[in-house]
Amino acid sequence: MRKYPFALYAAMALAGSGTIGCTNSNEKNADTETMQEAQNIDQIFSNYYEDRLKLFPLEATAIADKRYNDQLPNDISQEYKEQVRAFYQKYLEQINKVDRDKLNEQQRTSYDIFKYEMQMALEGLDQPTELMPLNQFWGLPITMAQLGSGAGNQPFKTPEDYNDFLGRVQAFQVWGDTAIANMRRGMAVGVVLPRMLTLKVLPQLRAMVVDDPKQTIFWDPIKNMPEDFTAAQRDTITQAYAKAIKEQVIPTYRKLYDFMQNEYLPKSRSTSGISGVPGGDSTYRYLVRYWTTTNMTPDQIFEIGQKEVARIRGEMEQVKEQVGFKGDLKAFFQYVKTDPKFTPFKKPEDVLAAFEAIHTREQPQLDKLFGIQPKSKFEIRQTEAFRAASASAEYNPPAPDGSRPGIFYVPILDAAKYNMVGMESLFLHEAIPGHHYQISIQQEQEGLPKFRQYAWYGAFGEGWALYSESLGKELGLYTDPYQYFGRLSDEMHRAIRLVVDVGMHAKGWTREQAIQYSLENELTSEADATAEIERYMAIPGQALSYKIGELKIKELRQKAQQELGAKFKLSAFHDEILKGGVMPLEVLEQRVNEWISAQKKV
Repeated sequence: MRKYPFALYAAMALAGSGTIGCTNSNEKNADTETMQEAQNIDQIFSNYYEDRLKLFPLEATAIADKRYNDQLPNDISQEYKEQVRAFYQKYLEQINKVDRDKLNEQQRTSYDIFKYEMQMALEGLDQPTELMPLNQFWGLPITMAQLGSGAGNQPFKTPEDYNDFLGRVQAFQVWGDTAIANMRRGMAVGVVLPRMLTLKVLPQLRAMVVDDPKQTIFWDPIKNMPEDFTAAQRDTITQAYAKAIKEQVIPTYRKLYDFMQNEYLPKSRSTSGISGVPGGDSTYRYLVRYWTTTNMTPDQIFEIGQKEVARIRGEMEQVKEQVGFKGDLKAFFQYVKTDPKFTPFKKPEDVLAAFEAIHTREQPQLDKLFGIQPKSKFEIRQTEAFRAASASAEYNPPAPDGSRPGIFYVPILDAAKYNMVGMESLFLHEAIPGHHYQISIQQEQEGLPKFRQYAWYGAFGEGWALYSESLGKELGLYTDPYQYFGRLSDEMHRAIRLVVDVGMHAKGWTREQAIQYSLENELTSEADATAEIERYMAIPGQALSYKIGELKIKELRQKAQQELGAKFKLSAFHDEILKGGVMPLEVLEQRVNEWISAQKKV
């Protein structure tokens, strides 16, 4: 719904009831109350988003809102945590005063999402996350390097942009000191990283500890300074960055490295799952609900995972027979991993060109499957060298103002070893129609409150991306059985996650057990399986979101097809899923059920 000024909104509502002079006073009062609730909730959403950007300035930077580009809150401090708690509590109290029954359909969806978000965020603040503030996968030391490289969300186009980032550098120094203090508190109560994860963090920090500021990735914006800067501006900025990197950036990384090497590593735990820390069982149950947006228990998810692994394994056997391979499935995995015909590339540009070719092949079919398509531009790029070794392929959303395209990042350590099997499903997931379609369409939808335009729920967003992989044949892909096998392997990968994530965090599995389970059931190397398992150790529950979300979207599509019959149109179903943006799966199901009912009446 497009938001109208209140006076115009009121006039339209009254006009819709017939002759204005014939409306009785009770009807007038009811209409006025309904309009007042609509105005109230729109104002709450607007105020919330403005207040949110002040508290979470990196979110503002991500959507190209430059107002807070110099700010970096100490988000692991107790003071900040209490600020955030008061913020969420304030808006939960406000939304509770709104009468949901007086809202229109779109506003009711927004109400449900908003209330859910406030409640889950408040519960999340009770978890001791600030005691383990960094890992090898997520954390401010990684984010700062991405921002400071000039290749991420932080802009470096004007002298003001350069000055803004210096503000964040100064704040990073404070964050680093707090991180060490928090980790010492964690050490005292046993809330620490597994030893294997600490060992992965150390080289990331060590890589930033150099003598010459020009040897850091933070110097890249100086090397790439805009040509229209004056000589005086160039000189001032260069001197300021040399000083900041030498006196603030490098010392912060050095201090973190020395602490983790000398104090933290000896105290790191031997257990793999979050259940190995005090209160870890309840923390994991919260994280399962947070990441899946369901009330499913770890045991239920574990059982679903085992069933999915068995089903997909059966399909893999069929592909193996189709290509005439003699040997068991494990031997087929090895063949697909090692045969030279599956590594045809010589340089990184060859890999990127192969992804572009996939994009070209699917293009003619996209119009048939999607009525709504993104306006945002899209690019495929190689992942920056400084993080490629520990990075997965990923998608970085576009800036809403068009200043930054949606970017599909591909880590290519050695092009000659880059395996082509699974490239099609990877592109469908990370790029088109996966994350690029879902996130871009969400940001571009008029009428959505901003908190929904820029929201993220992993079960929906990752569920959609995994569901997108299943569209390959409908998009003219998977004509090569090996690419379809790659798709099955990717789906298996997400099914395995349900088993190993719960296994480690709720059932006492070791890292080694989880790695072995992966090797027995999917197309992967021991190095890749290890990196993945350690990712699940670092962010418990996140890996559950993909498969749980995909299964819900497939379930809703099947229900719509069965109930609508000849009236079912796949592009209309996809549009309905995407145009509302991400939301908890329960809210999505309710929304789709209402859409099915409406389609029956058409």
